[in-house]
Amino acid sequence: MAEESSHTQRPSRNRGFYVRMRFLNNHKNVNYSKHGGRASQQQQSIEKSFCYRYFKWLLWISLSFYFLSSFLITHKPPTTPSSLSLSKTFLPRLKASRAVFEESTNPSSIGLFRGLKIYIYELPSKYNTDWLQDSRCSNHLFASEVAIHRALLNSEQVRTFDPWEADFFFVPVYLSCNFSTVNGFPAIGHARNLLASAIQIISSEFPFWNRSLGGADHVFVASHDYGACFHAMEDRAKAEGIPKFLEKSIILQTFGVNYDHPCQNVENVVIPPYIPPESVRMTLDKQPVDGRRDIFAFFRGKMEVHPKNVSGRFYSKRVRTVIWQKYGNDRRFYLKRHRFAGYQSEIVRSTFCLCPLGWAPWSPRLVESVALGCVPVIIADGIRLPFPTAVPWAEISLAVAEKDVAKLGPILEHVASTNLTAIQGNLWDPRVRRALLFNDRMVDGDATWQVLEALSRKLDRSHSKSRVSSE
Repeated sequence: MAEESSHTQRPSRNRGFYVRMRFLNNHKNVNYSKHGGRASQQQQSIEKSFCYRYFKWLLWISLSFYFLSSFLITHKPPTTPSSLSLSKTFLPRLKASRAVFEESTNPSSIGLFRGLKIYIYELPSKYNTDWLQDSRCSNHLFASEVAIHRALLNSEQVRTFDPWEADFFFVPVYLSCNFSTVNGFPAIGHARNLLASAIQIISSEFPFWNRSLGGADHVFVASHDYGACFHAMEDRAKAEGIPKFLEKSIILQTFGVNYDHPCQNVENVVIPPYIPPESVRMTLDKQPVDGRRDIFAFFRGKMEVHPKNVSGRFYSKRVRTVIWQKYGNDRRFYLKRHRFAGYQSEIVRSTFCLCPLGWAPWSPRLVESVALGCVPVIIADGIRLPFPTAVPWAEISLAVAEKDVAKLGPILEHVASTNLTAIQGNLWDPRVRRALLFNDRMVDGDATWQVLEALSRKLDRSHSKSRVSSE
C-alpha cells in the first residue's frame, strides 16, 4: 500500500486541472480488485493520464469558446459609414465627424427639440477652421457661423454621428472671414464659389444631398447683410438672388423682412448678429443693467452728413443723416460718428439706444442694446426680428417708422414719462438677454437653443422622420 500511496499522490502536482468523474472512480475500484499488483497500477495510470489530457483539452476549448462568444456579444463596433449595412450602397471617402462627446443618456433630454438629430459634415479645413487663424473670424458681427458650428459640435442633445438617423445635415462653411485689406470689413465675393465646391464634395461623397432632391434637409448659415444673396448692396443682392444650389435648403440668416424679398425666398430662420458674450459679461460686471443711466438717447456709428456716398447710393435711406442733422446738437442725444472700442460702457449707461438701419435693416446694436438693458429704438421699416417666440419684442423695444425719425425727441419723451418702467422690467429679464447670445457650449435658452427650437418645427423636411412615420 506504500507503493500505491506514493503512486496515487503524483497527480497532485496538476491539482486544479484534474477533473474527477464518478463513473471513473467506480471503474478504477473494480479494476483494482480483479487484478491487483503492478500491472493493474500501470493500466490505471494510463487510463488516468488519458482521461486527464482529454478533459483538460475539453475544458480549455470550452472556456475559450465561452470568452470569445461573450466578447462578440457584448462588444459593439463603432458605427461609421464604412460599417453600415451593404444595403445602404454607400462607402464614403470623406471622413465622418469624430465623437467629441458621447450621446447623452440623461432622461431629461428625451424629447428635447422633438427628438431632433443633426449630423455635421467634416469638410476639409479650408472651408472652416483654417480661417480661424485670424482671431477676428470668431468675434465679429457675422461670426454666428462659427458660434453655431462650435455649439453643435459640443452638443450632447442633438448631434448624431450616424448620418442615417439624422433629421438635418449641417454644412460648416465660414464665409465671413475673408477680411478686406482696404477697410477691414468681411468681403464675401468668394462665398458662392466656396459654397458650390463644398456642396460638390458632400453630394459626391455622401448620398444625403441627392436623396433630398437638392439639400432640402441641409442647413447653412448666411450671416451677412442680405443673407444668402451674398452681397452688401441691396440692389445687387436682389439682382443676383439666392444661388440655385441653395434654393431648397434651410438658411440661418440675419436678414429678414415682413414683405416679399428675393433674398428670403428660401426656407429660413432669422438669427441675431453675433456679439461676444464675454464682452457683455465683462461690461455688466462693472455696471449692472439696473444701474444708473445718465444718457437719455445714444447712438455711435456711421452717420453721413451727405447721405449719398461714393457708390452713388443713399446710405441708411437717409435715416442716419436726418438723426445727425436734427439731433446732433440736442443735449438729450449722445451721438458719436467715430468708433470707440469701449462703447458698450456707453450703452449700459443709456436709457434709449437708437438702432437705425444701415445698408441692411438689421444691426448688431439690436443685440447689444437688449443684452445691456438699453431700450432699443428700432428704425427699420418691415424688419423681421429674431426668435419672436422667445423675445417679446413689442414689450421690450420701440418701433419708429423711418418717415417719423425727425419726431424722435417727442416720441422718446412720451415713453419716458409713461411706460418706460414696464418696458425696462421686461427688458431686464435675463432670459431675454440669453436668447440673443451665442455660446460655444449651448446654454438652455441661448441663441443656438432658439435655432434648434426653430429647426424642430421644420421636421416635416426630415427624410428620417418621414420614413419612420410612413412605416
